[in-house]
Amino acid sequence: MLKTVIGLFDSRDQAEKAASELRGSGFKDEVSILAADKDNAGNKAREDDGMNLTSGVTTGGVLGGLAGLGLGAGALAIPGIGPIIAAGPIAGIVSGALTGGVAGGLVDWGIPADRGRFYEDKVKEGKVLASVRTDENKINSAADILRRNGARDVEIH
Repeated sequence: MLKTVIGLFDSRDQAEKAASELRGSGFKDEVSILAADKDNAGNKAREDDGMNLTSGVTTGGVLGGLAGLGLGAGALAIPGIGPIIAAGPIAGIVSGALTGGVAGGLVDWGIPADRGRFYEDKVKEGKVLASVRTDENKINSAADILRRNGARDVEIH
């Protein structure tokens, strides 16, 4: 049975280090990162193939760094949150739950609605969310890696 390990980082660099360590430890396609694009919040979103994408140098730098980790990254404009950067499988659930925002997407991964709202609020405040979807036998390893790299509020659902 798949479980979700989720945690919050104070910086994108911490989250990227954790993602890199996770990938090096055998977690490949399971790693996701989600962050508000605060530096680009003043720029207007543009329409591109039906998706709201933010534009700007900061977004490009963030996306480039995440892509360098082997994580498919994209930018979205989420109602009520604004521009966000999403990398890994979480990008699909968040874009699919645009009306429900981050919290609505996390519910699809087994995160209780109240905890989903907590994590959504923290992303709005500028924290970086990292998550790993993995088998039960690997959840403790994933949680340890997140904590070792500075994650707070690490939970398993």
